[in-house]
Amino acid sequence: MIKQWIDKQLFRGVSVTPLVAFRIAFGALVLFSSLRFMWNGWVEELYIQPVFHFSYLGFGWIEPLEGNWMYLPFIVMSLAALGIILGAFYRMSTSLFFLAFTYVELLDKANYLNHYYFVSLMAFILIWMPAHVDFSIDAKRKPSIRKTSIPNWPIFLLQLQLGIVYFFAGIAKIHPDWLFEAQPLRMWLQSYRDLPLVGNLLASSWVAFFFSWFGCIYDLSIPFFLSFKRTRNWAYFFVISFHVLTWILFPIGVFPWVMICATLIFFPATFHDRWIGFLKRIFHWEKLHAPASYISLSRKRILLCIGIYAFFQITIPFRYVLYPGNLFWTEEGFRFSWRVMLMEKKGLATFYVVDPKTNGSIEIDNSKYLSMQQMDQMARQPDMILQYAHFLGNKYSDTTLVFGTKHVHLQRPKVTAKVYVTLNGRPHQQFIDDTVDLMNIQYNLKHRAWIRPFVDSH
Repeated sequence: MIKQWIDKQLFRGVSVTPLVAFRIAFGALVLFSSLRFMWNGWVEELYIQPVFHFSYLGFGWIEPLEGNWMYLPFIVMSLAALGIILGAFYRMSTSLFFLAFTYVELLDKANYLNHYYFVSLMAFILIWMPAHVDFSIDAKRKPSIRKTSIPNWPIFLLQLQLGIVYFFAGIAKIHPDWLFEAQPLRMWLQSYRDLPLVGNLLASSWVAFFFSWFGCIYDLSIPFFLSFKRTRNWAYFFVISFHVLTWILFPIGVFPWVMICATLIFFPATFHDRWIGFLKRIFHWEKLHAPASYISLSRKRILLCIGIYAFFQITIPFRYVLYPGNLFWTEEGFRFSWRVMLMEKKGLATFYVVDPKTNGSIEIDNSKYLSMQQMDQMARQPDMILQYAHFLGNKYSDTTLVFGTKHVHLQRPKVTAKVYVTLNGRPHQQFIDDTVDLMNIQYNLKHRAWIRPFVDSH
């Protein structure tokens, strides 16, 4: 029974058209995103100007390129995205895009977004998919690879990944703040109070509660409704409505359009045949005289790879259970878990370089070393607070500083911080123990006991 289900889901022959359509749409979106990033000056602002970058644990060896050379990965991304659209040197194009994009994302966790993680995953799995066997320059250049039929596993894997994103985003919303306080939506929607006609409506508490509950139910159910023919069209109507509304109300870039286009992979080949067929007629694409099948000969390897990939995608979002305390407060296990726009958290962090002999201290001007984006993210995330403290400690080691009227040569200073954080509209609370010398704390995956307990004042 299980073997029959697996054969049906992964290895039955299906049209390649949905995969071709996904390739073109994905390539077009990431091309636009790459060009937009350069056009808006974000390469300069986020990667060239900052003195210090917050690396991911284990990836400190990845560093930004010098000066304007930092534009090179974005140029590579743009060219690779064009190659993905056209299906030109497809394996090389998808691999280059994945490497360039992921390299940029690993440079600084201050720039982390869930949809960047999503794009990296999609680019990675596209490397292994036969999305170039039809309507591509590769197929034109090498007719022997042309196929009209493929096994279903590439389409199944794309649907699975999208389902995981939505479902875990829904699980994350099963939280008292989201469901019973309508926070942070209630705060965010207040900013639209002055809009003509709809301002007072958006600022109403019942609207915030409606959006909160609808968002939770939508995320939990939409992958299933998209999977069935009877509910698919209505489900996609809600996909468009939901993501267009979030795009209008909140500044989240191209992510809504990525999801609107990506979820089309749930539609049958007959749907994709229409617009791909239209493009084929424009470009005078020759039809194959007889159907050709793309048959995989390594079923065990495909099952193993999909199983391993699915295992990590399902377990990584649950790693937060290994840590004590309020997840939104500590953010231990928060990233890579599809917790999208769930909290409003702001912090104010003041760092001190301390002479261990006299306890004299100087206050650090964070703007000397960090961008506004980095300061905003660092002030509420413990691992980034620790990294920045280590950066300061190393920078001021073996230096002479003025404490009051005395010049003191520091071999190894202490670094402490006073950090105050507000979560979902609550009053500011002290975030970390300001007596701890952060230079003595090792950066690792262990629970950070120097985070002060969260006090819920609601």
